[in-house]
Amino acid sequence: MINQEMKNLGQNASAIRELFEYGKRRKQEIGEENVFDFSIGNPSVPSPQIVNETLINLINNTESTHLHGYTSAAGDINVRRKIVEYLNKKYNCQLDENLMYLTVGAAASLTISINAILNSDDEVILFAPYFPEYKVFVEKAKGIIKIVKPLEKTFTPDFEMFEKTITSKTKMVIINSPNNPTGVVLKENEIIKISEILSKKAKEYNHDIYLLSDEPYRELIYNDINYPFITNYYNNSIVCYSFSKSLSLPGERIGYIVINPTMNDASSVYQAICGAGRALGFVCAPSLFQYMIPSCLGYTSDLKIYKDNRDKLYQALTSYGYEVVKPEGAFYLFMKALGDDAIKFSSLAKKYELLLVPSDSFGYGGYVRISYCVPYQQIELSLKAFKQLIDDYKKTNEVEYE
Repeated sequence: MINQEMKNLGQNASAIRELFEYGKRRKQEIGEENVFDFSIGNPSVPSPQIVNETLINLINNTESTHLHGYTSAAGDINVRRKIVEYLNKKYNCQLDENLMYLTVGAAASLTISINAILNSDDEVILFAPYFPEYKVFVEKAKGIIKIVKPLEKTFTPDFEMFEKTITSKTKMVIINSPNNPTGVVLKENEIIKISEILSKKAKEYNHDIYLLSDEPYRELIYNDINYPFITNYYNNSIVCYSFSKSLSLPGERIGYIVINPTMNDASSVYQAICGAGRALGFVCAPSLFQYMIPSCLGYTSDLKIYKDNRDKLYQALTSYGYEVVKPEGAFYLFMKALGDDAIKFSSLAKKYELLLVPSDSFGYGGYVRISYCVPYQQIELSLKAFKQLIDDYKKTNEVEYE
């Protein structure tokens, strides 16, 4: 008998992937320009030129047996050292290359870290709305999810609820800033508050509580916000990162885990990271892209394009009457559904060829996520459909809008 749990996961794609696949089929039917696919966070902005230049140079000037051969299971030590030097200088921290593990993108970073830390029935706190795969990763590691709803309108943490949610079984808290799906960025005072609460509760229950910071959108911030690097605020912290968004390389799957050196028994936690990577089959991230990283540190794709997309879409949607959370980072708009049922609204939007992800799987109902990392032309062409959608909805729901 096969593993039924895995079969169910395979049969039932995430809402994001389901819409993405629907969009691919629909584009073949009616033409790509007629489908307004805002389903998936697949960067449309090209990688910076340094990426291609570095890859070409590596291929032309590096012995293939070295370039394409195995590295250490945790990743090439020289690459890890360069990343740590860059992070220490940028964020004024004290990271150690011997506590870093290169991974096959952010998904591997998260699954390795979660499996390294959790024992069966340990509790993991998620701040809603959250990336849906957190639930999959935690439950596969036999953890129990506890959800903290945000403050209404701002979608910032409800600290009173957060503190009440922590119990003697709490082992890990996951934060994601800039947030997918809202684009909200946690400020320094909020990071300090989270850290203070966790330190207090860890002392109360006499065991470590780990703070995992999922940071694939760390560079994608539009306002003048000083990004608070988590290891400077909380000792028992782990950073998971991917170069997918900053360098527009989602399909290449390259990222890392780094353990805070001030963590209690950091070496044992790192050994658990290495063991989880081994058990899950995530050893030796793609070597070509490991060797690419040092030359590309500090570079990003043209983030102004995302800001222009955000501004155009946000201004248009709010002028039409939609209620939208204005993002400070990442490349998503979180828009209130017309009516209370986000799934029903997402289905309705399909009739206008608008592919919007319902928020239910993000742990917070009543909204849709709009991924605006798309060509600017798609946003311009989609505005007529968004306007028609809300106008038609108002006509058929006059009582609600009186």
